[in-house]
Amino acid sequence: MQSLPDIVSFENKIRALIGAEKFFQPGKTIYISRAPGRLDLMGGNDDYTGGLVFETTIREATRVAAQPRQDQRFRLLNLDVRAQGWEELVEFSLADLANDQGMRSLEEVRAFVNADAKKQWIAYILGAIYLLKKEYPARINQGASVFLESEVPLGKGVSSSAALEVSAMKALAATYGISIEGPKLAMWTQWVENAIAQSASGVMDQITVVLGDQDHFVPLVCQPCVPEPVVKLPSPMRIWGIDSGVRHSVAGIAYEAARAATFMGYALICDWEGLPVTFDETGALARYTEPCWNGYLANLDLATYRARYEARLPETMHGADFSVKYPTHLDPFTPVRPDVIYPVRACTRYAIEENYRVHLFVELLLNKQQPLTSRTLSLLGELMYEAHQGYTECGLGSVETDFIVNLVRKEGPVHGLYGAKITGGGAGGTVAILGTTSPQSEAAFQRVVSQFCEKMGRTPYIFEGSSVGADRFGIMELT
Repeated sequence: MQSLPDIVSFENKIRALIGAEKFFQPGKTIYISRAPGRLDLMGGNDDYTGGLVFETTIREATRVAAQPRQDQRFRLLNLDVRAQGWEELVEFSLADLANDQGMRSLEEVRAFVNADAKKQWIAYILGAIYLLKKEYPARINQGASVFLESEVPLGKGVSSSAALEVSAMKALAATYGISIEGPKLAMWTQWVENAIAQSASGVMDQITVVLGDQDHFVPLVCQPCVPEPVVKLPSPMRIWGIDSGVRHSVAGIAYEAARAATFMGYALICDWEGLPVTFDETGALARYTEPCWNGYLANLDLATYRARYEARLPETMHGADFSVKYPTHLDPFTPVRPDVIYPVRACTRYAIEENYRVHLFVELLLNKQQPLTSRTLSLLGELMYEAHQGYTECGLGSVETDFIVNLVRKEGPVHGLYGAKITGGGAGGTVAILGTTSPQSEAAFQRVVSQFCEKMGRTPYIFEGSSVGADRFGIMELT
């Protein structure tokens, strides 16, 4: 694993930074971790409602090298951020996170992170240090020098933030002699994204980049984080991703509104059933729960939802009207804005239908003899098209992603392309495409790319292939 081409190149860059007056000190161990981005095949926004998701890693990854220091200073070096106009070298002290009286409050830490927009990229690394100090107060008493680089593109819906959080947490933990892996690593880094970076992400991004493997999918039941055995990419299935060119962000208003609308629908259903809703702070992330569905809309079956609730739910609802009747919003990580009109019915329906679709998708893959038949691939593709339509109904579509999906539809199974959908949080980002390893499928895919270039006047970024996840890579020590 540690002979991957990107790691060999990264190691050479690290060695150039070692010296008495350089970034890393000679003669001291440097701990290296690697975490890829991820491509959402099915599940999308179903993670924060407890659904089943089905993700794979991408080839592009983030690499982090960390070396302990003798003082309490942290030095973070990220040359990639020059292109964004951000500061590439940021320094702070352990005292900025904790003092003799204990940990600084989340409000203080967020204020520190947000004080300078050119330094906000450190939130994902600083958050990891903060949580490690909170959980291991006796062991985190010195600083570290941290160098990182990434080719996971920003704003394309392939979890650049999760790749950074996971690789940073794993390398930093290693510098203090701490091993963190599996669901614990995923949930801790999800906490960093939600609590420090203040982006309301579910856990599917983190668990995929932690547990993923090359040419495998990661099925995960997000209640809160129950991974199932990884599934090998079956023959002759092939997956591509095409970047639409529309920047995606889980902190964006469209994603925030769709997520909030889902929990508004959940609140209405709980009210109609007279369910006592309680605030549960026992997990890594606080959440609301009740005795019927345990706080997860995915546990409400589709038939019951359609029979008892769908027609009763309002299609839309003003935030102000909702808050008058329900002053407590059942999602701790999104606000209900008084001037926003929320698509309550569509978003609630999506949470329940998508969970059903993903279960069907996974069963079709697991219970069919290899290689997959054209009929099975067509059924898988239809589920992807249905999922894409669900995004649109939730207000999470875009002209560009619809254009790509329609190009794939026109090629169709006769040319070896079976399905496509917008991915992740939606509202832009990347479109996943289902095809096969045949030359016919490759030719059809290239026609889709060419037509996109002609229409949009730009060449899209293409995601192809996969790589090992953070746990599979482990920790590399450089002395």
